[in-house]
Amino acid sequence: MLTLHFAPNSRASRIYWLLKELDLPFELNRMDFHPKDLKSDEHRARHPLGRVPVLDDGDVRIFESGAIVEYILARHAPGKLKPAVDSPEFPAYLQWFHYCEGMVMPPINTIVVQTILLPPDRRDERVLGQAQRLLGKALVPVEQTLEGKDYLIGEFSAADVMLGHSCIMSKRLGAVNDDMPNLSAYADRLLARPACAEAFAA
Repeated sequence: MLTLHFAPNSRASRIYWLLKELDLPFELNRMDFHPKDLKSDEHRARHPLGRVPVLDDGDVRIFESGAIVEYILARHAPGKLKPAVDSPEFPAYLQWFHYCEGMVMPPINTIVVQTILLPPDRRDERVLGQAQRLLGKALVPVEQTLEGKDYLIGEFSAADVMLGHSCIMSKRLGAVNDDMPNLSAYADRLLARPACAEAFAA
């Protein structure tokens, strides 16, 4: 049985979403997004930095959301939510799968720190503004690639779980402006999927 170690409002939502899309049974260890849970000795034994998600699969324990997604697809859902290596869509799939952590999540992380996690007296408006500008620039190629498409490579794939999660967060942070109608509709389209809605509500 798969066990997902999970906290809300984190990248662990990606794994919850994926498991629900694939209709794979799993146990959920739900923790609060708070040091008392994430930095506990018990959880640090799962992840040395006290982060989520962590997935247990029998004797296997793995963290990092992208690695977990690839592991689940390879071990538990071969041929699903991922184009074949010789498919014309495979290069784009790889690109957008990794674009979220390479380009979109770094400024999101800074924005969350500067607007939510830090107390007001420690926030830096200059750092926040820079992160907001970087995020806006990072979202432009996503807006462009979604022109005329429902999903990143046409059909729904695990790339949408990875980058789509970041796009939903971007919209909630106010980074999806009126010049990004494709991205705005995309985020709404993803949240209309029952598995995605459940993951974000968990």
